[in-house]
Amino acid sequence: MKEKTSKPLLVWILIVLQLLLGVGAVASGALLMASPDGSLMHMPLSVMKGAPFSSFFIPGLILFLFVGIYPFGVAYGLWKQPGWTWPDAINPFKQFHWSWAGSLAAAVIVILWLSVELIWVPFMFLHTTYYTWAGLILIITLSPAVRRYSKK
Repeated sequence: MKEKTSKPLLVWILIVLQLLLGVGAVASGALLMASPDGSLMHMPLSVMKGAPFSSFFIPGLILFLFVGIYPFGVAYGLWKQPGWTWPDAINPFKQFHWSWAGSLAAAVIVILWLSVELIWVPFMFLHTTYYTWAGLILIITLSPAVRRYSKK
């Protein structure tokens, strides 16, 4: 891995977006797992009608891990760019550090999460916020400055 002296501002913004995404999802996922009836999140269990789950526990676990913990790993990778080779096994963009591909994947995961969630949960402003958040992550990740920084 080549030595990088300073990170562009957009990389720092991307790191913050990933960290905040992780914090929100870890907290929400933990609340859903702690209270599978949805009471801690003020979500009636009736929104799960027709869903493949009878409670919020499994959706909470998925939210916790994939929309929460995963962005923390991506943020760390963007920040430190560790020379780990094992994440490259699933990195389709070998010319970039794995955290760059991970950032793209984190945005796609949020978009998929929201799109599936909307099958059962009524649309609310929070969905717009997180779709916008994921869009910002995509745009910033694809920016020339972040691409240059992430190039191996």
